[in-house]
Amino acid sequence: MRHHSRPRWYYGWNIVAGATVVTLLTVGMRLGIGPFFLPMVQDLGLSRSLLSTIIAVGMLFYGIAMPVAGYLVGRWGTRPVLLLGVLIVLSASIWTVNATTSWALMMSFGVLLSIGLGFTSPIALTPVIAKWFTRQRGMALFFLSTGSMAGIAIMTPVFTFSVATISWQSTLIWFALLFAVVTVPVAIWVVRENAPEHTDSLDGTATVASSKPQNSPAMPDLTFAQAVSTLPFWQICIGLFACGFSMNLLGTHGMPMLMDHGFDPMVSSMGIGLIGVVAIFSTLVLGRLSDALPRKSMLAVIYLVRGIGFFALLVVGTQWELFLTSSIGGIVWAGSIALSSAILADVYGVRLVGVLYGWAYLSHQIGATISSWLGGWGYDTFGTHWVAFGASGALLVAAAVVSYQLPQKGFTLSRATA
Repeated sequence: MRHHSRPRWYYGWNIVAGATVVTLLTVGMRLGIGPFFLPMVQDLGLSRSLLSTIIAVGMLFYGIAMPVAGYLVGRWGTRPVLLLGVLIVLSASIWTVNATTSWALMMSFGVLLSIGLGFTSPIALTPVIAKWFTRQRGMALFFLSTGSMAGIAIMTPVFTFSVATISWQSTLIWFALLFAVVTVPVAIWVVRENAPEHTDSLDGTATVASSKPQNSPAMPDLTFAQAVSTLPFWQICIGLFACGFSMNLLGTHGMPMLMDHGFDPMVSSMGIGLIGVVAIFSTLVLGRLSDALPRKSMLAVIYLVRGIGFFALLVVGTQWELFLTSSIGGIVWAGSIALSSAILADVYGVRLVGVLYGWAYLSHQIGATISSWLGGWGYDTFGTHWVAFGASGALLVAAAVVSYQLPQKGFTLSRATA
């Protein structure tokens, strides 16, 4: 009797592993600027407002680079885009440590480094993973998001220790070298564009059945223009704006804020990193709950608890208060982006979710740009972090209210225009 045996290890998981490590480094640098902030201000003689403006410009170009990367991946494939990103990161890092003017720092650390990281971001890696996975696509992409959370958890303390030990310039160069050593082999030897015909289902029997939920309502045949003219799309954009505002404010100004409030650099970095550690594990739980509970309610709770957490960070006075606040914040730190994407699919159907989410995510980076600038300007102007962090808390609470008003599945054009 002849038995058909499946391979013991599916090669697609090698791609997921490599992509996760690259994401850890990419997001770890993009959201781990905090350890560099005060040393750069002191060493370069910059005001917080000026450096915040440079970082804000970088956040905007990071967001712009993502759809460009997605377009180039579609034309060239994943490997050339990753290698181009590495080359840009190396060039930008060398230029940054040799920059002698604020304009040069803007172009190197702000613009060029952000473009390089955008070209190696999850946006560039998601398409190849989607090619290799059908039955387990959700889990595969979950690991990619776990890499983002691990980047916050691991790289923030590592950068803090390294900057204190060997200077911010040396830390940036060593990061660029490590980034190249990791990403180049992944691009050349791990990434493969040509997936098996039936991907991870292998026999093809589960592909169609597993990709369509049972008893899901029929979606209206909306055009892109009709969809973006409806209220739910803009409700999602408001939430993502608050999400980007808060995440990048904490990544850029969280450590300076905690240090200004009397915490030493390592404790401050551990407080920020703990959010990422907890988020790694909470993401799996939230992912499972999102299939059992109303997604809009979960999204509202995530934004509400996160907003309260930002107010709490401003008043914590002891290490245990900081770590407790970070732990609670970590539970709800992940999930808003994934839930927003899922709600867009629920409301508008899967046909439009890609293009709608791409445009909605731009509001995330606009929020990131504003908060990166406001954190420095607010402190320089008013001598307090309440301006930026208070605004973030208020925006998140407002996003919770707006998100709770989102419709359930089966939203129709007639309801939108009624």
